[in-house]
Amino acid sequence: MEILNTVWEVIFNNVISRPAIFIGLIVVVGYVLLKKKWYEVVAGFVKAAVGYMILQVGAKNLLGTVDPLIQAVKQKWGVSAVVIDPNFGLSAATAALESIGESLSMAMISLLVAFIWNILLVLFRRQTKVRTLFTTGHIMVKQAAVATWIIFFLVPSLRGIWGIILTGLLCGTYWAVGSNMTVEATNDLTDNAGFAIGHQQMFGVWFADKFGGKLGNKDKNVDSIELSGPFKLLDDYTVSTTLIMGIFFGVIILIIGAPMLRELDSAFASSISFPLYIFEKAASFAVNLTILKTGVRMFVNELVVSFDGISSSVLKGSVPAVDCAATFGFGSSNAITLGFIFGAIGQVIAIALLVITRNPILIIPGFVPLFYDNATIGLFANNKGGLRALIILCIGSGLLQVLGSALAIGIFQLAPFGGYVGNLDWATAWPVIGFFIKHLSVFGIGLAIVLMLIIPQLQYRKNKESYFELQD
Repeated sequence: MEILNTVWEVIFNNVISRPAIFIGLIVVVGYVLLKKKWYEVVAGFVKAAVGYMILQVGAKNLLGTVDPLIQAVKQKWGVSAVVIDPNFGLSAATAALESIGESLSMAMISLLVAFIWNILLVLFRRQTKVRTLFTTGHIMVKQAAVATWIIFFLVPSLRGIWGIILTGLLCGTYWAVGSNMTVEATNDLTDNAGFAIGHQQMFGVWFADKFGGKLGNKDKNVDSIELSGPFKLLDDYTVSTTLIMGIFFGVIILIIGAPMLRELDSAFASSISFPLYIFEKAASFAVNLTILKTGVRMFVNELVVSFDGISSSVLKGSVPAVDCAATFGFGSSNAITLGFIFGAIGQVIAIALLVITRNPILIIPGFVPLFYDNATIGLFANNKGGLRALIILCIGSGLLQVLGSALAIGIFQLAPFGGYVGNLDWATAWPVIGFFIKHLSVFGIGLAIVLMLIIPQLQYRKNKESYFELQD
């Protein structure tokens, strides 16, 4: 058992938890199965890994841009609250597990079980109707940690091997089913690029794709709006992103004030003027989104080609489920920015409601749900229902992220540890799963798994003729 743990730790530390390497090795496997020449295999690995690293640079810089502002808000008003962000959720889950004498290694074993279970569901896809393999390693780590705490907390008798196995089955089912729900939506948005979404707003993407058209008109999308005069500046993605972020964050920065920001943000040196600081903050969004989109194009191109080899042999008919940021290279660029803005408006309204009703849990927005969820929902909503659908669904997403997370934090008792995932699925589907587990124990876990596995069966029944067409 100790040898297996050591091997798993090596694989986890050097492959699974390193998404760039993980994606690169998937490309290698695919290219080998396609019988590519050795130098093409090497080139594919490098392009995929470097492309994903470029994506990570853009994503990390986006987080670094806004994190000092979030910390300043927290410090200025002296709030002791819960931050809804998967990075804080991981920290909270780790601390929570340690508080009951467990460690994060339990969650990592659950992750292994979950990944194997996802592979099995795809291997038996003719029976399960599951087509997608979740490959987003860093997301898997955070979700496995929080899910392990949920089961260990709600069912103390499962704090051991059976709890680890059940957590793995629950997570693996969510990864497989959730990502499978995004196949048609992603193909439609990307013009059949050949990947699905493996992140934390997969149910939200499905909803936006299915109901966006009922809420608006796709012909009246973000790009179809005729702008005149000075508003034509917004036709340029770089300019529109900088201006909109300048207005949105400029107000927040002015309220916080320069003195506090100089203390919290190392980028705000004493020699830099306040107006210049605001401009650089706003412009950095356009810069980092451009970096992110460049990386997306690189690794998605390699991954899609390589997966032809995997899907035609080892995991016949499978589709890679990747980070939601991969969709940012498709659809309307301005929908990304507007999705973020209207999602933020929804979050602000929800936080105000919590304050007015004197809710004991005060939510502090985290950047990952705030931006990535709402930007992604915005893309899919705009694709099917135009600007109106984008506004409605992104405001609704923001509301649910805050109110649903407040509910989940109460059920899972994570307030003392200061963090929760906060992404849309974890503010909607997971509180329901938690309710099942809390009141039905082991049966509740089984019920949640069975109900999720019914979903691909229903998808298949509605689209039997072409359900596997794009994957075979």
